[in-house]
Amino acid sequence: MAPVTSKETPAEKPTNEKDKVEKKEEKEPELTDEDKQLLDELNLCVERLKEDDSSLYHSALEILRTKIRSSTASLTSVPKPLKFLRPHYGTLKEIYEKIPDGRNKKFCADIVSVLGMTMSEERECLKYRLVGTQEEIGSWGHEYVRHLSGEVASEWKEIMDAEGEPDAKKLDALGNLIEDIVPYNMKHNGETDACDLLMEINKLELLDKFVEKSTFSRVCLYLTSCVPYTPDPENITLLKTTIRLFRNFDRYAEAMRLALQLNDMDVITELFQSCKDPIMQKQLSFILGRQQVFLELNDELDETEELNEIMSNTHLNSNFLTLARELDIMDPKTPDDIYKTHLENNRPGLGPSGSNVDSARMNLASSYVNGLVNAGFGQDKLLTAEDSKWIYKNKDHGMLAATASLGLVLLWDVDGGLTQIDKYLYSSEDYIKSGALLACGIVNSGVRNDCDPALALLSDYVLHNSNVMRVGSILGLGLAYAGSNREDIISLLLPVMADSKSNMEVVGITALACGLVSVGSCNSEVTSGLLQTLIERPESELKDTYARYIALALGLAVLGKQEAVEAILAALEVVPEPLKGFARILVDVCAYAGTGNVLKIQEMLHICSEVVNKDEGNEESSGDAKSSDKKAGESSSKSSSSSSSKKDSKSDEKKKSKTDWGMSRQAAAVLGIALVAMGEEIGSEMAFRTFGHMFRYGEPSVRRTVPLALSLISVSNPQLPVLDTLSKFSHDSDNDVSHNAIFGMGLVGSGTNNARLAQMLRNLAVYYSKDASNLFLVRLSQGLVHLGKGTLTLQPFHSDRQLLSPVALGSLLSVIISFLDVKNIILGKSHYMLYSIVPAIQPRMLVTFDENLQPLPVSVRVGQAVDVVGQAGKPKTITGFQTHTTPVLLAYGERAELATEEYLPLNPVVEGFVILRKNPDYE
Repeated sequence: MAPVTSKETPAEKPTNEKDKVEKKEEKEPELTDEDKQLLDELNLCVERLKEDDSSLYHSALEILRTKIRSSTASLTSVPKPLKFLRPHYGTLKEIYEKIPDGRNKKFCADIVSVLGMTMSEERECLKYRLVGTQEEIGSWGHEYVRHLSGEVASEWKEIMDAEGEPDAKKLDALGNLIEDIVPYNMKHNGETDACDLLMEINKLELLDKFVEKSTFSRVCLYLTSCVPYTPDPENITLLKTTIRLFRNFDRYAEAMRLALQLNDMDVITELFQSCKDPIMQKQLSFILGRQQVFLELNDELDETEELNEIMSNTHLNSNFLTLARELDIMDPKTPDDIYKTHLENNRPGLGPSGSNVDSARMNLASSYVNGLVNAGFGQDKLLTAEDSKWIYKNKDHGMLAATASLGLVLLWDVDGGLTQIDKYLYSSEDYIKSGALLACGIVNSGVRNDCDPALALLSDYVLHNSNVMRVGSILGLGLAYAGSNREDIISLLLPVMADSKSNMEVVGITALACGLVSVGSCNSEVTSGLLQTLIERPESELKDTYARYIALALGLAVLGKQEAVEAILAALEVVPEPLKGFARILVDVCAYAGTGNVLKIQEMLHICSEVVNKDEGNEESSGDAKSSDKKAGESSSKSSSSSSSKKDSKSDEKKKSKTDWGMSRQAAAVLGIALVAMGEEIGSEMAFRTFGHMFRYGEPSVRRTVPLALSLISVSNPQLPVLDTLSKFSHDSDNDVSHNAIFGMGLVGSGTNNARLAQMLRNLAVYYSKDASNLFLVRLSQGLVHLGKGTLTLQPFHSDRQLLSPVALGSLLSVIISFLDVKNIILGKSHYMLYSIVPAIQPRMLVTFDENLQPLPVSVRVGQAVDVVGQAGKPKTITGFQTHTTPVLLAYGERAELATEEYLPLNPVVEGFVILRKNPDYE
């Protein structure tokens, strides 16, 4: 029999903490002479404290204090004095109790408190600190302060959560301790620890007292980085605290960005008016203009007119053209330059990709591509050329689209653009006239003008007898005044929805225009008008494909408003299915757009995983069939006519079942995941993986929506994994999947000129050369990829990805929702809905000005942005940079910084329009 080893001997099992410690020390290597001396000295001090002679206490405690303090608190191991005193922890607590009150008792409490850091799990470190000498907290080392912070936070939470009135005396004692901890952290690069402690106890206002000029930028950076991870209302407190800190140190540009993130007009206005530096006010106006926020300023200010012009984006067109001249890309491009048809294998006698030269569908595609590629440049070869007959190469709605594309070419050029569009307003053809009205709206998009030309031109046609004219004028108004929330526009549009002459197409587009105008404002007039339309319209009309825009408009009105959506969700209960389920999900996710709210994403995932009962959709039709059978029994003479009507109803049912997927709860939920997750990197990455699983195992409606959701989380950011995934989907056997994937590729690469993506689309054009619908969408995507010859973007996030533009997101959603029924809307007669993407178009440039707003070329470094939150020292904020001279283009995820110290930027986020000021310290 094998002998019993020491491990198996029951008698040798350690029975208490003291034995464990002794056993550990037995296994450790022999002590050096120096350590032995230290151990003997410490043991001797403890022995003296055990004696009754109180005259020995002071010297013994003094030696213990000195030894503990002088030991270097290394992160890899416990300091020697603390290690050797661990066995005596219980003894020292007993000694503390027996020592009479006085200085020695407090000294002993300090020592027990420090030992409690390594021994106790019951907040004894804090308990003994509060009864100790209260001397400088940092004298015991950084680790001690960190440990104490954790115990203070736990204790505070326990007191506040206790029933009844909190113990004021205890809170005061903890408050005094916090006032020691926070300044210590601020002085020793522990700003993040100080902020964490104050966030835990909801006392962020204390930061005003302790933040200094050297630390405020790091504190503010940390607080803003915490905003996406904190729930309401704590995130608002964080933003307001950071705005206050920035204002204390006269950093108005940073404060304004946070005020825009907070989306509180009162804070924005008050901040703007409190800034007394006229040059800084101009920079703030540029920031507001980029977010499409307009403030009504008092005319008393000397420079009110100039500030209004900047905020109104009046100079956007001229500055954009300056960039184009600098990059030498002013020459107009034709659709063929984009398609590069000479690289495709054509058969002789056939045009692009084997199609007939002048097919209406290809001409329509060329109209869109021409508009997108030359957007903002003011000249092209199809429409602005002398004696252009391009518009007449299209028919009906194609004429409307071709005329409207002139608005894209002349984008932001209100004065020069309207004169060129004017001649088409007198055309005898309704479609051309309607296209010209839409073009007027497009030209005015994102630019505010005192004369309000868009309103003057379009308002007369809003209640026109022809629905075609209505469509052009109403959509034009929606695009021209997107995000303005103007009462006069809304009161002009709302009666159209109640008008009996309006068909469902006009009602849907009017709703969308109202949604775009009031985006993110919770405008009660708009929401009540939309809800009234949903309640009053007959059920048959609410099953129409255009009814989806009413649901979207409700979502746009509450975009990003979170809890404010509850009342609307309750009101939607009375709407009949299938619109009810679709509308409720869509409105709910719009309210949480860009927040990264994990609970909302989980809720949407749950909806996506539901298995749809295929019999549900046929319940109504079977009910109709039963009632028709009864009638047939009553009147046998009408049997032949009833049988033919049954056949018709069956074919109608088939049509409906094909389009119904785009109005299902699940389609809205898939988009919802992308919409909520797009706000932060990790959420987007996880959503990307989830979409892969959904595509494999989801219902048909889920599979068809996945390509659109994928493109939404990666707009104007052509990452390889996303491109490859969409490329696979573009060859899917389900037409809806392939249509949406092809358009998704265009969205993902919009405005990037991405060579790999351009090659993929050329290959797709050859693959789908015989399929007119897919080829049309491939051409459209090619136009998007070369948007503005690669100088524009559709990305709704800007200012270093900190701000989300509600207008841009709303317009992206409008197009994506149209693709939920691509056959009837985009590939049908309503392809003009593609123009609802216009408000999202923005230049992706960096232009620098001097204080007189004259262009000032300086060298800048442009590289990939690096996250420097919580890093010590002055870490580099970009990596892999190249040096350029402004103006320059900035891609997604890139950040710029000045390469010269001669100037200081008034906006620390060097993006868009930046005013530079001479550096007074530069030699």
